[in-house]
Amino acid sequence: MKKLAVLALLASHGIVGLVGFIAGIYVLPILTAPPAPSAAEVAAADDGARFSGQFRRDLEGSDALHWGEGTLFVGEQSISFKGELAPGPDYKLYLSPEFVESEEAFEQLKARMVRVGDVNTFDNFQVSLPPDVDPSRYTTAVVWCESFGEFITAARYR
Repeated sequence: MKKLAVLALLASHGIVGLVGFIAGIYVLPILTAPPAPSAAEVAAADDGARFSGQFRRDLEGSDALHWGEGTLFVGEQSISFKGELAPGPDYKLYLSPEFVESEEAFEQLKARMVRVGDVNTFDNFQVSLPPDVDPSRYTTAVVWCESFGEFITAARYR
């Protein structure tokens, strides 16, 4: 009887520890995120945008924990987003020559994509374009979780 009680106690504590770890992975990026660009900053970037596109929740690779929704603005020097992303760790913004909407499609095209930079905010973001990146050579912006290999969202902008 004592063995059963010890096993039950270990199992319950293990489950609580696992739930706490998973909650920490979800909450930590929210707590450590820098302030998001204001609506005015995004609007200023919107005025100089060459292209725009929409992140949508209903993409094949998106789900309840991995999604984005809003408008993307692609300019000469930066890419801005007005909307929301599901919070998560280690988000990267890529430009792709073709539209992708799943992990499999992303992995197949990753060698032909260019990584633009880090996405550290979940309500609006702004990422500077590296000087050697011409966004007109690509058609799609993709938000990807590098740590877990998860597709978050994509927007075709041209």
